[in-house]
Amino acid sequence: MPTPEMSMDMTTVGDTGLLDTLQHEVAVFARRAEQTRLGGVGQVRNSMDRAAYLLLNRLDSEGPMGVKALAASMGIDSSTVTRQVAPLVDTGLVKRTSHPEDGRAVVLQLSPRGQARLSEVRASRRRLMAELTHDWAPEERDAFTSLLTRFNGALSARQAAQGGPAEQPPVS
Repeated sequence: MPTPEMSMDMTTVGDTGLLDTLQHEVAVFARRAEQTRLGGVGQVRNSMDRAAYLLLNRLDSEGPMGVKALAASMGIDSSTVTRQVAPLVDTGLVKRTSHPEDGRAVVLQLSPRGQARLSEVRASRRRLMAELTHDWAPEERDAFTSLLTRFNGALSARQAAQGGPAEQPPVS
């Protein structure tokens, strides 16, 4: 595991021009992604914020779970999940149900409406990704996806090493 001192050395040993370009492009990507929310195309474009999408996606991939388990799997604290889930429950995308083994505990579950909405948003975002990369070769799409996944993993590991929660990748 690299130490902070090693990280500092890597910026002086490597190509600083390349690292400057990389940090700039990541900053531009973050800004543009937030501006467009990479929401997709068509009527559902920008119709679901990032937090809602990630929560619904996690519940879809991992199934019903309590707030603490959902927070841990996403690398955020329970109070944040509680705050972000409230409007999803209010709009009927998520439902609260009793835990199957402990009726006193509450679990969050994707509702049929939430499943339909998530499918709609995923399809829209898939169309956007296809549009943005229409002139890329399949191996370029694959390489970009692999590298972006690796980059996100490195960010998550760094956050965990610094004592913050690290988002776990969704179960495929």
